[in-house]
Parts: sequence; C-alpha cells; structure tokens
Amino acid sequence: MPSRTCSFCRLVWRGFLRSCSKKRDFLQDSHIMTTPHTPQHPVLNSALLATLSTGPGVYLMKDRRGTIIYVGKARNLRKRLASYAKLQAGAHNKTRAMVARIAALETILTGTEKEALILEASLIKKNKPKYNVILRDDKSYPFIKVTVQEEWPRVMMTRRRLQDKARYFGPYASVSSMWATLKLLAAIFPLRRCKSVRHRQRPCLNGQMGACLAPCLGTCDAKRYGRAVDNVIMVLEGKSQKLISRLRRQMEDASRQLRFEEAAQCRDQIAALERTLEKQVMVAGRKHEFDVFGACRQGASMAVSLITVRAGRVEGHRSFFVAEPVGDDGDVLAEVLRRFYSDDIFVPGVILLPWATGDEQCFQEYLSEQRGGKVQLRVPQRGDLRRLVAMANDNAAQVFSDRQRQQESWQVMARQLKETLNLSRLPNRIECLDISNTSGKEAVGSLVCFVDGKKETSLYRHYRIRTLTGPDDYGMMAEVLSRRFDPGKNRELPDLFIVDGGKGQLNIGVQIFKNLDILDKVDLLGIAKDRHGEGEKLYRPGRKNHHLLARHSQLLLLIMRIRDESHRYGVTFHRRLRNKRTLTSVLDQVRGVGPARRQKLLRHFGSVKGVEAASVQELAAVPSIGRELAQTIFSSLHPEGVSRPGKSGD
Repeated sequence: MPSRTCSFCRLVWRGFLRSCSKKRDFLQDSHIMTTPHTPQHPVLNSALLATLSTGPGVYLMKDRRGTIIYVGKARNLRKRLASYAKLQAGAHNKTRAMVARIAALETILTGTEKEALILEASLIKKNKPKYNVILRDDKSYPFIKVTVQEEWPRVMMTRRRLQDKARYFGPYASVSSMWATLKLLAAIFPLRRCKSVRHRQRPCLNGQMGACLAPCLGTCDAKRYGRAVDNVIMVLEGKSQKLISRLRRQMEDASRQLRFEEAAQCRDQIAALERTLEKQVMVAGRKHEFDVFGACRQGASMAVSLITVRAGRVEGHRSFFVAEPVGDDGDVLAEVLRRFYSDDIFVPGVILLPWATGDEQCFQEYLSEQRGGKVQLRVPQRGDLRRLVAMANDNAAQVFSDRQRQQESWQVMARQLKETLNLSRLPNRIECLDISNTSGKEAVGSLVCFVDGKKETSLYRHYRIRTLTGPDDYGMMAEVLSRRFDPGKNRELPDLFIVDGGKGQLNIGVQIFKNLDILDKVDLLGIAKDRHGEGEKLYRPGRKNHHLLARHSQLLLLIMRIRDESHRYGVTFHRRLRNKRTLTSVLDQVRGVGPARRQKLLRHFGSVKGVEAASVQELAAVPSIGRELAQTIFSSLHPEGVSRPGKSGD
C-alpha cells in the first residue's frame, strides 16, 4: 500500500509576525504533513523526506492525539529529520521512544537559522513538549529586585520575575548569600523598606535609626536617594571596585567642604564593601565576566553545571539534571543553553563550554542581540579558563554522585518504614490528605505527593468540597478520596496514603478503598497528635493499638514533614478562599457592574459605604453608569426600597 500525505498548507503566524521588529516577513512558508502511524508506514518515510525543504526552519512532532511532543530547529530540515529516520538501535532510549510515538509532523520554514531559534524558543515556552529539555534543579532560586520604576525605589527579595520594568539580579544559587547581600545593602545604603510610601508626621523605626532616608516625611532629597539607588545597582552588577573609587572621591570632596558626617558615611560604606570583596574568590582579572558550563553524561542522562563569574569573582553555582534527553551530547548542551538564556537571564560577554554544540555562530548572534553587545562562545583548550571548565565538569559529575547517595539513603529509610509499619510494599510514592474548613465553610481537601522522599509539587492537588455544606470531616474526606481514586480517571496509585487524623479518618479511608477495590493495592496510614503528650500516634488498618515511634526518629520526622506539608498547602489555599469571600465587595453581586465600573464607582464615592449612601441621581452621574443601571445598583443595595435621609430614591 503506498504511503499517503495530506496536501501542503500555509500557516499564517500573524501574532508572531507583529512581534518581530523587522519589516520583512519573518516566516517564508509553512508545511503541515500528517500520515497515519503504522509499523508498515512510519511517518518519517523517504517519500515524505523528499518533499521537505533543505532550508532552515522549525519542526513539531505530534503524537496520535495531536499533542506536540517535541519541538526542534534545524539549519537543514530535510537533513535533520532524515537523521531521526536513520536512528540506530544504539541511540538513547528516549530518542527511540519519541520517534516511535510520532504520528504527525509539522514544519515551519524561516528566513534564517536565527529566526528558527527564536521561533523554537517561543513554541517550547507555549507548548512545553514532553521530550524537550526542561531545566529543573529542584530549587526555586531567588532574585534581588530593585523597583526602579517607582518614585522611591526599594530593594527586595522575590522568586517571581515579572514584566514590571524593575531591575532583577540573580538568580542566586545560595539563599544565604542572597540574604547576606541584602543585609549588606540595607546597612550601607539607607533605602526604604516599606511596601508603600505614606505621608507620616514622624518616621518609622528605620528612619529614626538612620537606616532609611525616610521619603515618607516629604523632606528626602530625591538626588541623594537616586545616588543611593545607583550605588546599589553597581554593587549588584559586580562593579564594587568602581563604586569604591567613586565613594572615595565623594568622601574626599565632603571632607574638603567640612561635611564630616557625609564623609564618615562614605568611609563606612567603603570599609563594608572592601570586607565583602575580601571574602569573594578571585578566579581571573577584575574585568572578566563569563558563564562557565560543564557537563557530564552517564548512560542516557546528563548533568549540566554552571559557574557564574562576575568582575573576576565566582558569584554562584547551579546544576541541572536532564533525564534521558533527546540527541547527542552537542545537541543536548545546545538545547540547555537555548532554554537557559531564553528566560531573560543576564548574558555575559563570554560563555565557556566543555565541547562544541554545532550551532555556535547562530546562537552567538542571538545572544549578542539579547545582550546588546558582542557575545563569544568558547571551548578553551588550555590555561585558567580550561581549568574553570574542568571544575564545572567536576560539579556536573558530583550531581550524579549526590543523586546516587540520596537514592541509597532513601532506599534504606523506605525499607525501615516498610518493616516498622508492616507495609506491603516499599513506600516510594507517598501521598497525604488534609481537610481544611471553618465550621464547614470554604472547605477544601489538600493532597500532597512525595516521591523517593522529595516533594513532587506537580502532583499536588486541591479539592473544593462539592456535596457537603456543614462541618463533616468524615464526609469531606470520603468525597475527596472518592474523587482522587475515581477508577474512571485511570490515575496512578501511590504506595502509601496518609490521612491526617486518627482511627475515624483511617476507617473512612478503609471503607472507600474497599468500595473501589484498591485496599490491597495501597497501604493506608493515619497520623494523629496525642493529647497526653506522648507524641504522634500512627494507625494502620487491622491493628488495634497504634504505633508510637521515638519522638526524634527519622521515620517519624519524615511522616510528620509530609503531614505538615499537606496542612500548610491546605491552610494557605483555605485562607486565600476565606479572604476572597471576606473582601468581596457587595458591588460584585450587582448585575451589570463589572471590574471597570466597580472601580469607577469606588473612585467616585470613595468606598462601598459611599456608593450605598448615594441616590439614583448621584449614581447616574458617574461615567458609563446611566440612569437604568443606577436604578439597578440602588435597588440591589437597598432591597427594602428605603432611600437614605436627605436623598431622593426616585
């Protein structure tokens, strides 16, 4: 039977075209090709490959359901996709698994390879394909944020990078180092720490101690405050030596003009900066700034390590573990670089690599545009830079050692849990459920998941209680368990399921598990606090007495940590729901009043009470309200039909 292909189609990428700063067309053409995926007729057949362009572009691989499973870019589409068709048995397992799942192929031609790189990054961010490299290092690294967009900027820690025109520095691999930096900046440069600047008659405690220039008093010199902000930014940019030189000049000028207090302040700032510089590790000349990448591959997995050097000093270190990436070593390293620098990360002038990636020239052009200056990708062969890359390679190899040690440690603890609690299997995947409510209101079930003793936040879930309105913890737990283990949803079962509660909650779990016929597939455990101070009580089905582990036992601490995490996750969400209900304006219930009109009403009358006290005529005077809507608002706020004294109800 001859292979079949659908006709070529032209995609119009208008949104992407508008975002392109160039006037010429960003995309030249687009081809969509779909063939049935059968063992006799693979998608990547010679007939289809012969129709592909030899120019640059992006390819999207899809499975049977039409889900994009991989996005790649190529200088030569035909040659690149032919390499998948010629995949040998010795290739990495994940590459073979991906190729076996391809049911449809879509290609998008671009004018240049750099345009393909930009489009590839955009499509990966949007679709998050399963087989593309997703950089995860088990940590949420913090940034230091300087709110330069505000009239009186402040310096703060944040874990979210927003498009708010603020300056972000980081991410910082060491949280303690980040807090030390913030503490240093706060001690040297007296910027405000309050969330908002409200006019005060007297300064806050920081202002009274001289730790804040107190713009809230209205007497702060804007130029002096701006200089302090500039100095903070110089420190965060690694220009401490340049700043020290500037402060010395300011100190000498202030001393000559007999402004000894200002000169003493500059002297103290210089001393604090010099003490900080002495603690940093010098690795190169002072003017050097670069990122050093190292990599190590063991089997089908790869670890990548990054050392950041600013002003010749090591600033931080990060590591990433990529499980079974698609492609050879050069392809994987190239994709890691594209993912890392596509996240609005600072780009240094030099990036050192352990080996060549194959598309250095194209990527250099892309990074140079992003940096606003020349960027070099180098593979050093000798000297200090080569030793830096070797150090990064050693750090990458250490990732595998750490993971192996953690895995071995967990296996020991898992076996101890199994033996101590008489479990039927090793508890490699543990889930815990907690119910949070206030007298039955805003009830929510929170489910957390730990895999090999570590949080798996992607598997965390919240369950809003649907069937109950009163305070019924047992009924709420039964509802959440029934929904979590609904057989129609074909969800993966945990090895151990923990319920936050004693025998009563455990019996509910046993009953639901029996009804769903999974009691012999999942181990159940209940944990409850002992009111007599004995510690935590652990309950297992079929056992009359509870387990009472030693208070400082590692096993008990692990179970308590999982229980506390479910409690934290549930309380946080429950508090958010409660606050939302409490802060909901009565105007939200008025038909025809959306966010924009509500804001106009509140701005016009000052508060909800002001809106309630207004007459129909006064409401109608607000722009975009009108008489008919004003009457609706008045009637909704005064269902009795009683107008306020001195007002006309009309």
